[in-house]
Amino acid sequence: MPDGNAKPARAEAETKFGQGFLRDIWYFAALASDLKPGKLQRYEILGEPVLLARDRKGEPFAIRDICPHRAAPFSAGRLTAEDDGRPSVECPYHGWRFGTDGVCSAIPSLVDGQEMDVSRVRVRRYPTVESQGMVWIWVSSDPRFDGEPPEPPPVFEGAVGGAPKFVDHMDFDAHMDHAVVGLMDPTHAPYVHGQWWSRKKKGQHDKAKAFAPSERGFVMTRHAPSKSNRLYTLLGGEPLTEITFRLPGQRWEHVAVGQRQVLALTCLTPVNDKRTRITQIVWTDHWAASVLRPWFKHMIRVFLRQDGDMVNLQNEGLKYDTSLLWIDDADKQAKWYQQLKREWAASRREERAFRNPVEEVTLRWKS
Repeated sequence: MPDGNAKPARAEAETKFGQGFLRDIWYFAALASDLKPGKLQRYEILGEPVLLARDRKGEPFAIRDICPHRAAPFSAGRLTAEDDGRPSVECPYHGWRFGTDGVCSAIPSLVDGQEMDVSRVRVRRYPTVESQGMVWIWVSSDPRFDGEPPEPPPVFEGAVGGAPKFVDHMDFDAHMDHAVVGLMDPTHAPYVHGQWWSRKKKGQHDKAKAFAPSERGFVMTRHAPSKSNRLYTLLGGEPLTEITFRLPGQRWEHVAVGQRQVLALTCLTPVNDKRTRITQIVWTDHWAASVLRPWFKHMIRVFLRQDGDMVNLQNEGLKYDTSLLWIDDADKQAKWYQQLKREWAASRREERAFRNPVEEVTLRWKS
């Protein structure tokens, strides 16, 4: 007999910190340059195997990377085409073919007289969109979802034309929740990122930053960045920066220096419940990016790996299921993230509009 409380209980577990993932939302999957026409690539996203590829015309698509016949991965097969020219993926085991819509188009072992409607055999399709040099997939709460997402993927102001100046990525051995709050944490820098080239003044200083709600998240409103950080002084002029977070896991800093701008975007994609991929992408038309390119590239890599090392250190405590203590104002952004996550899940479950719980406020901390 079905348990009427099973669905609410499951939803509550999925929104508990360190558990579950948001659905009915866009996730960053790959850089557009990572996908080549005709090349099949296997990814793991939200604990599911995903085949991500381009057809011969260059259009990206994504389907579940498991053939329903004998579980062989499609990514080990090849991209082919039907008689009408439509692209399809051929399983390497028995040659079953599936279109980019996830619908089976052929089962070669069938002979005359063996009636079977092969189109009733399907694998999960993930709606896929290429935007601003990135490939996004829509992860629905319904694995049988066969429509189009109700909205486009996010668009980021400040992504100047052309290829990114810098890209780096690594996997954190942590659930996405821990990765998110670790990257938005405003007070760890003096302890984790204390290089001479990132901070020119010793000691910690009082900070006061104004925050406001933004689309599915919050924004640290435009302000002059800290004068204690050497990185901003390299840009010259009087830079102004704005830092935004949006569900499920995008954080971007938009810096304007006169007519020049820098967009530093961090995308978090859950690989599974114990691993999160962090991708950092920087676009800029500022001259310093070209002159100091090797140094900037090294700096970005060092910062990301320092955060990764701290995540690994934190895991030494988390394996004992230690409760976490959150304080105001330093951990307010982490609290907002948890509220946003719960509200998104509730709004999808109750089929209503999302109501942002964040309110305008000035937060104070020392770092």
